[in-house]
This record gives sequence, structure tokens and C-alpha cells, in this order.
Amino acid sequence: MLKPLAATLSSSRTGYGVGVNLECLAKHCYLTRSYEREQFPKTFRGSLHFCSNDQNFFQITRLKIRCPNRQQHIFPKCSADISDSLHQEEKDVSKATLIWRAIKLPIYSVALVPLTVGGAVAYLQTGLFLTRRYLMLLASSVLVIAWINLSNDVYDFDTGADKNKKESVVNMVGSRLGPFIAAYLSLAVGFMGLTWVAADAGNMRSLLLLACAITCGYIYQCPPFRLSYQGLGEPLCFAAFGPFATTAFYLLLGSTSEITFLPLTSTVLSASLLVGLTTTLILFCSHFHQVKMGAERGAVVVKGAVLTLYSLLFALGLCRALPLTCLVLCALTLPIGKLVVSYVEKNHKEKGKIFMAKYYCVRLHALFGAAMTAGLVLARMLAK
Repeated sequence: MLKPLAATLSSSRTGYGVGVNLECLAKHCYLTRSYEREQFPKTFRGSLHFCSNDQNFFQITRLKIRCPNRQQHIFPKCSADISDSLHQEEKDVSKATLIWRAIKLPIYSVALVPLTVGGAVAYLQTGLFLTRRYLMLLASSVLVIAWINLSNDVYDFDTGADKNKKESVVNMVGSRLGPFIAAYLSLAVGFMGLTWVAADAGNMRSLLLLACAITCGYIYQCPPFRLSYQGLGEPLCFAAFGPFATTAFYLLLGSTSEITFLPLTSTVLSASLLVGLTTTLILFCSHFHQVKMGAERGAVVVKGAVLTLYSLLFALGLCRALPLTCLVLCALTLPIGKLVVSYVEKNHKEKGKIFMAKYYCVRLHALFGAAMTAGLVLARMLAK
């Protein structure tokens, strides 16, 4: 592009000795490349050139004409014009992307992991896996998580926290009433499903534990409590998805007409602690940019949480609270744990990147839960 233009200029203004060279714009004229795909305006007026560097940024360069008596730029306002247009384009996210972010599908692993780990502990102790009951519990749990997500959007909208959040369901729909009704309808249907399973299992203790888990979710975000605004979100999340939910699912999936009451063993309590810890890490990184302790301390907390997770794993495995198979398989997830720590340490000061940390935590949560489940099942198979 530049070569033909240079030739044209030289041939048309040969008498004036016009020469063409490139000068980089100032740093403020950088174009950030999207993490999902590279997005650039399809057309630019003038002679622009993009040169990449190692930090995934692109530097816009422009053409400059040197004349014997004066110096001028072909497009003197291109810096401001392009900078403004690209800034606007960064804000323009496709409808499909916004819907994907609003659905928060990866976050629903917090419904799957406690259920699956609890069922695996029940299988270890009883040798039973009740498929129909498992699927009913999974569907009910997904509905409860949908209530948490939708009601969180509604109440964050009420407080103004999501005023400029494009992927907020309330902002996308244009009304809080629809999401509000959908949220509590999901909760009602989900709790009915949990109640049905508890009645079928003949174990109402488990329903009490699940009610405690849902209560934690309510006081976390709903008025008049809204304890998440007081820094109590993480403890509530740990209790809800760890000891309460995982233990309840263990009781439900292990209860039959012959086995009415399962003991609360060290294995299920240990597994619930680890599940609660990985779930809480997702919540913390979801709000990393809002933590009151600051980004530096927040990165230290994430590193400490990951170290605590694996330290507990080795301690519980060595003292036989968890089978050695769990210790071995869960230890294989160390690379993803290290990835979470390194990503947060590297990007904790960049708000445009740190939001991705929660997705790395979701991977850790899912893989760690899958490894623990496989270890529990394998331990039962080896014991036969």
C-alpha cells in the first residue's frame, strides 16, 4: 500500500523533491487487540501501517511528507479521530457475546461439582449410584444457581452497581420485573425438586442442609441483608457450596430404603472443605477489581488460597481422610493451580484483563472436582 503511494507522490511532485517515510504515533494511539479476536476498522482513510510487538498491541504509523521548505502530515487529525473511533469500537460488543456473558454458563459448574463429589463419596461408602436421583438433583441445582445469577443482577441494578454493565440481564431486557419473576420462579421450582428428592430418599436432614445453603445465597445478595457488600460473600459461599451442599448431596445419593442414615465421615467433610475452597476462589476472582484490600493484597490472597488448597489436599490424603487415589489425581491439577496464581500476579493491576481470572478459577474448580470424583470412584473399585 505504501509503495504505490510513495511512487505516485514521487512521480507527481518530482520537481519538489518529495520524500516519503514513516513516523510512529505517540503511545496513546495504540490499538488494543481484543482477547477474543482481532478487531480493526475495515477501512481507514490515508496511509496506515500496523506493526505488532510482543505485548499483543498494535502501533499505528502514519505517512509523513518531507519537503525542502516545510514539513506536513497527510492526515494531521488521524491520531485523534482513529483513537476515538477505536475506543468506541471496543465498547461495541456483539449481542451474541453479551448473551453468552449474561448466561454465565461456565459458572454453573458450581452446581455440578458439589453434587458429583458428594455422590462419589456416597458411592465410595455404599457402592450405589442412583442415576435418576442424580439427574433430578442436577436440574434442581441448576435452577437454584439461575436464581442466584438473576437475582444478583436485579439487586445490583437496584443499587446502581451494574449501571454500566452491558451484560446485565436487567440492562439487556430493559426491565427488572421480568428477571425478578424468572429468578424466584427458578428458585421455587428448584426447591420443589430438592424437596421431592429428599422425600423420595426419606432423608429430611439433607433438605435442612440445602435450605441453609440457599439461605446463605439469599443473605449474600438480597435485601435487607446484602452481606456481600460487607465483605462476607466469600465465607457464605464457602459454607453454602462446601459443607452444606456437598454433604447434603452425599446424604441424598447414599440414602435408600435399606440405608436411611449415612454417617458424616471424615471423607465427606474433607471433600466438602476442598469443594468449598475452590468455589470461593471463583467468587473472589469474579470481584477482584472491587476488593477493598487492593490489587496487591488480593493477588496475595489468591496465592494463599491455592497454596492452602493443595496443602490441605496433601494433609488429608496422608492422614487417610481422603483416599490416596484422590491425592494422586488431584495433585495432577497443580499446573492449573499454578496458572491461576501466575495470571493474577501478572495482571492484577489491569482491570481489562483481571476479569479472566475467574474463568481460570472455574477450570481449576471443575478439574479439581473431576479429579477428586475419579479418585473416590477408583478407590471403591480397588477395594473390591
